[in-house]
Amino acid sequence: MKKRFLSSVLALVMVIVLLAGCGGSKTTSWTVTCPWAPSGVAAMVSQKAASLSTEYSDSIILVADAIKGDAATVNTWVADTKAGDPELVFAGEGLFAITSILDPAKLQFTYDDFVFVENLYSSVFVMSADASLGIKSIDDLKAYLETVEEVSVATNGATGSEAFLAASLLGAMGYGNKLKLTPYSSAAEAAQAVVRGETNLAVSHQSQILESYQQNGVTIVCAFDESDITEGVFAGIEGVGKYGYPYFRNRCFVLARSGTEAKVVEELKALYDDILSDEEMKTWLVDTMMLEVDTMTEADVQAHIQNVQNIVNEYYDLVVQ
Repeated sequence: MKKRFLSSVLALVMVIVLLAGCGGSKTTSWTVTCPWAPSGVAAMVSQKAASLSTEYSDSIILVADAIKGDAATVNTWVADTKAGDPELVFAGEGLFAITSILDPAKLQFTYDDFVFVENLYSSVFVMSADASLGIKSIDDLKAYLETVEEVSVATNGATGSEAFLAASLLGAMGYGNKLKLTPYSSAAEAAQAVVRGETNLAVSHQSQILESYQQNGVTIVCAFDESDITEGVFAGIEGVGKYGYPYFRNRCFVLARSGTEAKVVEELKALYDDILSDEEMKTWLVDTMMLEVDTMTEADVQAHIQNVQNIVNEYYDLVVQ
């Protein structure tokens, strides 16, 4: 009798275990494609976020992937994915607001092909100057521009975000006719061009000019943001927005394929929000990458894209000559 009772208990336990296994949540790996430099800022942040994904979700694992290609990579991604596929991709103002106006033939997609999940980070660009020029503020820049016939500005590519920020600043100040954009093949090269004296000015991410600034190789003129930088090495650097000049931040949108179930998108967004709220992640972004956590809504994204499009349309002639 005792053996029969024990056998019944064991059978019941096995049934419960099997039922629990059948009803348990399934873990899905989501590949996150970065269509830019594999060793660039976005790829590094994506890798860091992926490494923390298992700490905040039992059902989603983020797997970071980086493929150099920009628009071509996103075109392929759109062509190869469908609603519900466990695939995410990055895009930002470069594609949606700049390439869409300057070279729309490159884009075989529209924003409607995606559904917004979250903004991965926010980066404030800065303008640096050859240290020998002594330009440390907007007023200094105005005084310098009054004395020269031409000013060269190093940028990442001929028609990227940095080029339009340079054009919008000098154009809004009334010196657009003196601007000479000098494009380089990477953001790091552009940042170092001004250090070597190849150009008068440069526009770059803060992290790309930090070491040169600390070694007194350059001065920092301004930040392309609403107000002054308040934290870190560049605290006190003027924001162009307080003078009424145009600006935008560099942002990196995490996107799923359009038509993906709303519940799934909400789960992905919640996971990214948890990761971006992680103290280790926030500290790493600020201290190592000189980036900011900047979670956004769909309305925020649309406003950001529209702002950049307005700047591109207004200063198109200064960049595309």
